[in-house]
Amino acid sequence: MAAAAVAPPEVLRECGCKGIRTCLICERQRGGDSPWQHPSQKIHRFIYYPDTGWAVGAEESDFEGWAFPFPGVTLIEDFVTPEEEAEMVQLMDCDPWKLSQSGRRKQDYGPKVNFRKQKLKMAGFRGLPSFSREVVRRMGLYPVLEDFRPVEQCNLDYCPERGSAIDPHLDDAWLWGERLVSLSLLSPTVLSMSREAPGSLLLCLAPSDFPEALVDSAMAPSRSVPCQEVEVAVPLPRRSLVVLRGGARHQWKHAIHRRHVGARRVGVTFRELSAEFGPGGKQQELGQELLQMALSFQGRPTM
Repeated sequence: MAAAAVAPPEVLRECGCKGIRTCLICERQRGGDSPWQHPSQKIHRFIYYPDTGWAVGAEESDFEGWAFPFPGVTLIEDFVTPEEEAEMVQLMDCDPWKLSQSGRRKQDYGPKVNFRKQKLKMAGFRGLPSFSREVVRRMGLYPVLEDFRPVEQCNLDYCPERGSAIDPHLDDAWLWGERLVSLSLLSPTVLSMSREAPGSLLLCLAPSDFPEALVDSAMAPSRSVPCQEVEVAVPLPRRSLVVLRGGARHQWKHAIHRRHVGARRVGVTFRELSAEFGPGGKQQELGQELLQMALSFQGRPTM
């Protein structure tokens, strides 16, 4: 496939922000900072190293040289080629993007869901887009995703001119299953992980030959830090695929801060069904219908 030029999106004059969410567009319209923005608490930043599965204190921070295991994150670099990336974004831009909150735009390929009432409708859902067929096939070549069958795809468009970001959140666990999978296109970013649980994380003093020595390290913890003061930065290179599962999926919230969006970025997130909609679950018939529709790859964005 030949590489296609990807033009930046036109900066929108409107936004889709609601409640306490804001973007650069509505902040300018309202004149300055929003009065309801929460002051940031003291944060200790750690960097995630995919080769070891450990989070290590950032340089020149209070916890430089200290580390803790951070399981549940798998990063696959260069998951698609530059030519595939360009073609995918070009095809996305042929369809309309809907305004979303915090300066984002989105395209949804999935059922309409009311998570609060735990109800969903199939109306308008015709499956994942045709250009995702090869992406899904390729996922199955990796052990962590060999049985991953997505039933929903959400494309999120981030642009620095709109002040795009996404607040810390946990994805729903009633409908969506164990693994969250996201593909980063057009530019790199950082996935920021935080946790609101009480208690502390126990840290090890990182060996001098980090990161190799941490792989087999069993050092006794000798320092601690409150969970609520920790943020783990997971760098997401351009064209990489990240998988969140276990604690990284259910205990640590994930976010993308405005300062980490330096150029247009399209994040493509795929979600699988929870056990309730799987074989033997209370809603297995509906789950099978959703899965059959999703993997027909005949979808257009739902409006």
